[in-house]
Amino acid sequence: MTQRIKAIRGMNDILPQDSPVWQFLESRVRQLLSQYGYGEIRLPIVEYTDLFKRSIGEVTDIVEKEMYTFEDRNGESLTLRPEGTASCVRAGEEHGLLYNQVQRLWYTGPMFRYEKPQKGRYRQFHQVGVETFGMGTPDIDAELIIMTARLWRDLGISDLVTLQLNSLGSNTARAEFRAALVAFLQERREQLDEDSKRRLESNPLRVLDSKDQGTQAVLKNAPSLLDFLDAESRDHFEQLKAMLTAAGVKFEINSRLVRGLDYYCKTVFEWVTSALGAQGTVCAGGRYDGLVEQLGGKATPAVGFAMGMERLVLLLDAAGVVQHLTPAPDVYVVSEDATAALLLAESLRNQAPSLKVQCHCGGGKFKKQLKKADDIGARFALILGESEISSGQVGIKFLREAREQITLSQTQLHTFFAQILAAQE
Repeated sequence: MTQRIKAIRGMNDILPQDSPVWQFLESRVRQLLSQYGYGEIRLPIVEYTDLFKRSIGEVTDIVEKEMYTFEDRNGESLTLRPEGTASCVRAGEEHGLLYNQVQRLWYTGPMFRYEKPQKGRYRQFHQVGVETFGMGTPDIDAELIIMTARLWRDLGISDLVTLQLNSLGSNTARAEFRAALVAFLQERREQLDEDSKRRLESNPLRVLDSKDQGTQAVLKNAPSLLDFLDAESRDHFEQLKAMLTAAGVKFEINSRLVRGLDYYCKTVFEWVTSALGAQGTVCAGGRYDGLVEQLGGKATPAVGFAMGMERLVLLLDAAGVVQHLTPAPDVYVVSEDATAALLLAESLRNQAPSLKVQCHCGGGKFKKQLKKADDIGARFALILGESEISSGQVGIKFLREAREQITLSQTQLHTFFAQILAAQE
């Protein structure tokens, strides 16, 4: 017997019973971004490897250990995108969208990182990314954060997430902090975990993200990045905090929040939750004013964020939202005359486009068809027997209510279901 081929570990199928919550989430996100005036950009999944090396940083975990990189038939090094910001900057610069312009852009799709799969962290995962260009003032930072807060309210998960906020300052300020942090940690090197010892040589700010309890105990007395902020970054940060406070967005200052990508400066933020175990970040971003120039363009202020769709789906489940989403049809048409059933279903779809109508196919007796209608969760079964077909009528069986079956003229169906739909609004 031929061995079955399974999905690659960490790359998961989204099955029909799971799709409704994804569709619900995607539609809410799309509606929100349209409301705020953001335009969608669609980006390729594969880019030249150098794009990510130059943007993310060659000594980051993503570039060193997590990217899916390969040579194509021309011998060029290509990479499945591990994140979307670099691709968005590349596209904006390539098509002349950035210099001396203001842009509000968003994208969605799969990203790829070779990590150990666990709940909320996969090798193929989906993100929505939002990027803005040409605005260097803190009001656009505030808009992005306020917009995400609105999304959490719309989704019913506000109580499950907390906003953490920090400022990385300028490159000069961060370099001064880096030197102070390295000096502090070198004196306590033997108390650090092995991964932090390695990072101390290559990317010391990432030690602040360590999950090791011993390393975190050492970091309690470490220098704070906020003490090294330059005057401009400090003023930017104070204005941002004042705007969020005025908008009623609560936040916590986390001076150890640095993010895992080299291109960030000034504002960084994360929305975190305790409802998903170790994978607690559901949305994160910040300002990256130097990235466009770093990738060959002219200096352009920029700020954005990305949210993990899988983690948001898990949060919706934790909040009890998922159980109210169902792919079940409103109406299931049953008949032993397949042609009559198909024509009635099409007529009903024409009359009531928002009604979910499924027609039984594949034959079978009425009893079997009605059981199928009930099993899939349909609200009504429309019954077309010989007598109904000859008289132009249809039987309506209420599958979710304790009501007697009724018979209507087929011409009355539109009015009947229009009243049903109106009552649902």
